[in-house]
Amino acid sequence: MAKRKNWGWYALFVAPLLLIFVTVVIIPFIIGVFYSFFEWDGIRANPMEFVGLENYAQLFSDSRFIDSAWITIKFTFLAVIAVNVVGLTFALLVTSKLRTANIARTFVFMPYLIGGLLLGYIWKFVFSDVFVLIGEWTGLDTIFFNWLMHPDYALYALVFVFTWQMAGYIMIIYIAGIQSIPGEVIEASKIDGASLWQRNRKIVFPLLMPSFTISLFLTLSLAFKIYDTNLSLTGGGPANATELFAMNIYNEIFGYANYGYGQAKAVIFFLIIAVIALTQVYITKKREVEM
Repeated sequence: MAKRKNWGWYALFVAPLLLIFVTVVIIPFIIGVFYSFFEWDGIRANPMEFVGLENYAQLFSDSRFIDSAWITIKFTFLAVIAVNVVGLTFALLVTSKLRTANIARTFVFMPYLIGGLLLGYIWKFVFSDVFVLIGEWTGLDTIFFNWLMHPDYALYALVFVFTWQMAGYIMIIYIAGIQSIPGEVIEASKIDGASLWQRNRKIVFPLLMPSFTISLFLTLSLAFKIYDTNLSLTGGGPANATELFAMNIYNEIFGYANYGYGQAKAVIFFLIIAVIALTQVYITKKREVEM
């Protein structure tokens, strides 16, 4: 009887969230998959023409989509490394005996509170005006110039801004992981004469694997799905050099009115993210078990 009562309470609390999830995620996803088999411009008054798998077959000959895929993979690879390295470094610093640890933690976390759209416009001003001014004043115009106007540097500008925004959030996850490590283990390693690098490599990093799993999953998924900062910082330019997956799909649907084809891109986009993210979680979770 008690179990039934508990089940009723569980259902009561879970039902609203489940209803929202089904309404906002599951149903739109199913509708999107359905539309991907049709040629349609998104206007209700116009007829939908069933084309089967033609939209999916067209993806393999779409050079713009393939270029966008490679750019997104490159951006994600660089962003995941940069965010986790910076986040972990700051986490190690602020959990050490640093007098200004709380202030440093606050300042590093603050950029995460700024919306991606606003953040893009702020850094657009920095790259296009402040960088150019610094370059003129110092003569270091090979470093300080408008990165956003150069096809080879615009993507690195996007990686830099994404890292600046996300590093503080990832830092908090690593801090929680570091603080969960038993203090006596660290003290014992110090007594045994282990150096800082040896302590981190042999004790801290292995015990941080759960934090690595969460942080890598978040940065992977967010980097793949980034749109707002991409829109406000570079707008996909110059010459489509920073048109990432999400922007390519948005432009296809709302810019070129290829609703069905855009939905096919979105389905493939979802599958790619799901496969990569689940593979990453499986590998890192396996490492947690081994530890």
